Amino acid sequence: MEPHFASALLTTAYFPPVEYFFAIAHSDRVLIEQYEAYQKQSWRNRCRILAAAGPEDLSIPVVKEERLSRPIRDIRIDYGAPWLQHHIRAFAAAYNHSAFYDYYADDLLPILVRKPVFLFDLNLALLEKLMELLDLHVPISLTEEFVIPGLTRNLLDGRERIQPKYKRESLLAEYGCEQAYYQVFVNEIPGQARNDGTPSFIPNLSILDLLSAEGPNAASFLRI
Repeated sequence: MEPHFASALLTTAYFPPVEYFFAIAHSDRVLIEQYEAYQKQSWRNRCRILAAAGPEDLSIPVVKEERLSRPIRDIRIDYGAPWLQHHIRAFAAAYNHSAFYDYYADDLLPILVRKPVFLFDLNLALLEKLMELLDLHVPISLTEEFVIPGLTRNLLDGRERIQPKYKRESLLAEYGCEQAYYQVFVNEIPGQARNDGTPSFIPNLSILDLLSAEGPNAASFLRI
């Protein structure tokens, strides 16, 4: 069955995973939740890339005293620690040898370097640029109030589903749409097993992983 969602409700996210954009590509419209409380250990302030030692999570620190008292849209980024330099170096180390990273870095890294005050603003700017690079033209809007889970019909609520703590299969796997592609540090034919029987492809990493590997063809992995 081909996936189709009338609407998708998503959290703000930092270089979100592939399934986040899969949800966008198969939705008529997308809502980004801006009134929820901040949650730790989520894609709201972290992403997962493929480094030489395996999957690596990169997180953005936020101003701690605001985490429990303000909605996600008002959470400020903490630039007191050198996380920005670390992330830029980590992206380069992970993807400099991929086919398209250098091409897209010129579009994406300046958004980070501008040092937006609020996490929500940074993520929204990255989302808009990533959708442009992926040629996705789905209308995006922000919630006008907190959307209570389960009260809205014909809605894909990805706020808890598209998160690192979600234990069941990804949207891509559920709809049989997970496709392998070449990953630099795996360095094997996608989809084939290694000699020890483990898979040679790590799915659902940050969209940066897919975009760096496939470039303009990345959109075809989302629209299947």
